[in-house]
Amino acid sequence: MSMIEVTSDVNNSLLARREITCTFKGLAGKLKKSEAVDMISKQFKLDGKVIVPIILQNETGRPIVSGTFYVYDDEKLARQHVKPAIFQRLDKAKGGGEKASEVKAPAEKAEEKKTEDKPKKEEKKVEEKPKEKKEDK
Repeated sequence: MSMIEVTSDVNNSLLARREITCTFKGLAGKLKKSEAVDMISKQFKLDGKVIVPIILQNETGRPIVSGTFYVYDDEKLARQHVKPAIFQRLDKAKGGGEKASEVKAPAEKAEEKKTEDKPKKEEKKVEEKPKEKKEDK
């Protein structure tokens, strides 16, 4: 028996995609989206096509994961139809190391700017405090 059981396989000609809904037996809590995409591509022989995992949902009390996947021929068309947040998560998962270094660089620049601004603010505060003391006396 296969670990993947196909619930539905619909060819949506209006949106030019194939919608596959299936269940993964015995993989609850262990299955990642990237692994599920690999399993689907091997099962249906979808090499060279864009597979977008829409949802993976665990069933309560059972070791079963239900998944919905969209299969597109063209990535450009997939990016037009699917929410950008889904592709951001997929890109983040694929290139985690590269993007993390790019994100750190602007953050480090921001920290440097903050450290440069801090002494200026402290100098102003020091100057203001004696003035206030003179006014109070």
